[in-house]
Parts: sequence; C-alpha cells; structure tokens
Amino acid sequence: MDQEAAETARESLELVFRMSNILDTGLDRHTLSVLIALCDLGLNPEALAAVVKELRHESGNNFGRSLR
Repeated sequence: MDQEAAETARESLELVFRMSNILDTGLDRHTLSVLIALCDLGLNPEALAAVVKELRHESGNNFGRSLR
C-alpha cells in the first residue's frame, strides 16, 4: 500500500470512528477496522451487524465497550 492510500485509509477509519461515537455504538477503532475489512471482502454488512448485536447480547452488552 502506498503512502497516499495508507493516509486515505487512516482518514476513512477516523471518520467512521467519529460517526460510531456520535451514534454511541461502543465499537473501537480495531473492531471497526475488522468489520470494514470483512465488508471489503464481500460479507453482508447487515449480517455483520446482526452478529455484533448477538455477541453483545450474549456477553451482556459489553462487547466492544470493554475494548476502548
């Protein structure tokens, strides 16, 4: 990955992280990065959201929040 592409990726992740904070998702940068990468690989974003919700439910709503 060249320098410009890396900078664009960092800026995009920062923007997604800010939006995540505004929406109070409780997801940290690493988790968001993994979710974005999975979407880039073709996984269905709605299915990923369902998995995150289920993991939160099973862990007592601490998934993601404990990673901050």
